[in-house]
Amino acid sequence: MYRVSPLSLKNGRAVRRLFKWMGWLFAVPVGLIAGYLLAAFALPFFPANRDAPVAHDVEAYIVSNGVHTDFVFPARSAAIDWSTIFPAEDFSAMPADADFIAIGWGDREFYLSTPHWSDLTAARAFNAMLGRDHALLHVEYLSAAELQTDVYRLPLSQAQYASLIHYVLDTAQLAGSHGVNVPDAHYGKYDAFFAANGRYHLFNTCNNWIGRGLLQAGAKVSRWTPLDANVRWHLQPGGPMQRTDGVDGLGAGWGEPKPTPH
Repeated sequence: MYRVSPLSLKNGRAVRRLFKWMGWLFAVPVGLIAGYLLAAFALPFFPANRDAPVAHDVEAYIVSNGVHTDFVFPARSAAIDWSTIFPAEDFSAMPADADFIAIGWGDREFYLSTPHWSDLTAARAFNAMLGRDHALLHVEYLSAAELQTDVYRLPLSQAQYASLIHYVLDTAQLAGSHGVNVPDAHYGKYDAFFAANGRYHLFNTCNNWIGRGLLQAGAKVSRWTPLDANVRWHLQPGGPMQRTDGVDGLGAGWGEPKPTPH
């Protein structure tokens, strides 16, 4: 009769143990990714500030490129003149009709090394997810005409806008009253980078930064916003050239062209 040797039994147990550990090594990251995505896509159905009043006191927006979101605020208003914080001398040029300012937050290395998606590498993405670098604010002055696609209206009261102003200023690293500029760092003529507090990582993304500001301001928003879709979920699309309700911080209603100064 054939007998199984003790060595064969020992090797069999070792192989089974190896496969068990390999299964755990595969299952744990897959489970974490699944849990991350499940939370990201489920939480918008249970927003914070669900009954927040809808106001349109400020001409403010969110812009998205499908991955990343920015705040868009009036460049100048009674509440703040952003050019005193992010002055013209830190930009290569300023558009003549700079009605708005876009402000986003993210990982320093990722921002500076990835002006185009073709510049993205696995190493840069991995390092950003681990929070190994400092953060920056990306600031760009825009005309109203540029805000036509992938733009979402922020329903803000003056008090909510004041909260967002303080939120951005608390994030920015300031030298006196000015943001700390990163010299010679630009994507184009009208943008610049500034030193910022915080660190980007997998659980604190650029979109989390936007969502946290909206949450603190009392706006209706998902409780956690790792993805751009979480930020956009409770917002209506529309830019300054698309309004029809006659309430416009620039003096024109949606659906009408802005008056051109003569």
